[in-house]
Amino acid sequence: MSMINNHSELFLKDYINNASPTGFEAKGQQLWLKYLKPYVDEQHLDNYGSAYGVINPGTGYKVVIEGHADEISWFVNFITDEGFINVIRNGGSDHQIAPSKRVNIQTDKGIVKGVFGWPAIHTRQIEDKLTPKSDNIFIDVGANDKKEVLEMGIHVGCVITYEDELMMLNDRYYVGRALDNRMGGFCIAEVARHLHENKIKLPYSLYIVNSVQEEIGLRGAQMVADSIKPNVAIVTDVTHDSNTPLIEKKVVGDVKCGKGPSVTYAPAVHNKLRELIINTAKENEIAIQLEAASRSTGTDTDAFAYSNGGVPSALISLPLRYMHTTVEMAHKSDVESVIKLIYESLLKIEHGHNFKYF
Repeated sequence: MSMINNHSELFLKDYINNASPTGFEAKGQQLWLKYLKPYVDEQHLDNYGSAYGVINPGTGYKVVIEGHADEISWFVNFITDEGFINVIRNGGSDHQIAPSKRVNIQTDKGIVKGVFGWPAIHTRQIEDKLTPKSDNIFIDVGANDKKEVLEMGIHVGCVITYEDELMMLNDRYYVGRALDNRMGGFCIAEVARHLHENKIKLPYSLYIVNSVQEEIGLRGAQMVADSIKPNVAIVTDVTHDSNTPLIEKKVVGDVKCGKGPSVTYAPAVHNKLRELIINTAKENEIAIQLEAASRSTGTDTDAFAYSNGGVPSALISLPLRYMHTTVEMAHKSDVESVIKLIYESLLKIEHGHNFKYF
């Protein structure tokens, strides 16, 4: 049975196409909560915008499934007298892909269109030493001067996103910007939908959490973990498909799109919870891949694991090609498997489940 239906794919398209840059996730969170509402008993929003729904509240034992809502972007940092705009990163934006990209500048007057300009190949030195850097890329909004830029509503601090939208490639790959990690938010919402439609009565309280500000240091997860105080957390994020050109598998690990979700070994990942997930995959014939993370996972798993005196936490990752570009690619079968693996793992957790090692 497919874990994704036509209705959920329409939501996914709207959700990915909406801009949710770090620190400015509100509209995307509204879309997400609206979709989630029929499948949960409660909904909540914290002061910085992390959103969550609760199934079966008040049991005294709290299990979290989590993804993060924000996408990388840019800030307007300086406007030249000639009307060009210099930028700084908001999250891990890649300056090398910026030239010739179209952008949306978010202003109080609405979206202003612009482009990342770049000198033509004819005008550069023969050696072509000029390369994109974070301090030399710039945006052109077609203005004559700084005054005109300001009159458009653009000012220092306006956030900038790429305009690229979701598409299907070869009937099997979702392609677009911000699959990292709104695809995770989509997956956990689908888990809630399936629990509701299958009339599953959980023995604990399930918190479906979509955190903000992951791209700048797991900040939303840190806050919401302290608020919820969960007993268990299963986090989903993306990981690198290392089978594309120019990536060293021995360094990144051997993960490939279409081969199933990746389950991570790392100090922050609780061994007993990870083994519960791996055994669940085996029992349900869900193909998985394995990878290891040195010191930290770099995901919200770390924030949950080291909160509140230590919360048993695990990471299920969606293989992704071309992370932090506008053509991130995820295989539809992997997305479905992430949903199924989280769903089936939740059915293995009991009220008061003891994850202590001995």
